[in-house]
Amino acid sequence: MILAVDVGNTNIVLGVMDGKNLVHSGRLSTNTSETEIEYSMKLKTFLDIKNIKEISGAIISSVVPALVRTLKKSIKTICGVEAIVVGPGIKTGLNIKLDNPAEMGADLVAGDVAVINKYPLPAIVFDIGTATTASVIDKTGAHLGGAIMCGIKTAINSLANGTSLLPHIDISAPSRIIGANTIDAMKCGSVIGAAAMLEGMITRFEEELGEKATVVITGGLGRAVAKVIRRDVVVDENLLLDGLGIIYEKNNGKADK
Repeated sequence: MILAVDVGNTNIVLGVMDGKNLVHSGRLSTNTSETEIEYSMKLKTFLDIKNIKEISGAIISSVVPALVRTLKKSIKTICGVEAIVVGPGIKTGLNIKLDNPAEMGADLVAGDVAVINKYPLPAIVFDIGTATTASVIDKTGAHLGGAIMCGIKTAINSLANGTSLLPHIDISAPSRIIGANTIDAMKCGSVIGAAAMLEGMITRFEEELGEKATVVITGGLGRAVAKVIRRDVVVDENLLLDGLGIIYEKNNGKADK
């Protein structure tokens, strides 16, 4: 069994892979102040709950550099393996056509690798979390670039914190487009507004590509947006874990020291 760890700004997603197949997953809160021992305890509890007796390898993608060393040590302590860290020098098979390929986040790399192996190309990938990111992949499998937008929860929390009368709300789509009360109006603006933005971005991406693309949505809030988007989309909640499993196999389990 392989342990795949995707470290985001809000959550750390854990996955246990049997080959390329995800068999167990779970989430931890991202907290840069927690120690190696604290994360070791959480990792041990997760594996015990899932009745996982042995991990033969591990791989990490992270957008929180401060946690990489801590998590590598925790994995070594609990699983006895050196984790591969997605970054320079790791084989991904991805052709990155950015001005500076080193700028591409490990999460985007993992997502793109999964899409290339799972879906028809060209493709547009939206990861809807603390930030909303868009990744555009052409028909040859090359990453052309994309966009970075404010995340839904980030925006709605900023709105509530910056105004005197607007409350903090749960993220879900209202039943009507025209909100008849404050909470529904905020839900409309956040969720349906995000869906409308993505619809427009898809149209413009496809115009630049010169052809229609497969649209894949992932991330913690992806399903809420996908329910109201007026485009054919695929929701793949485990996209990044699948990508990490593929990258691990490409590197034959050779750990990044």
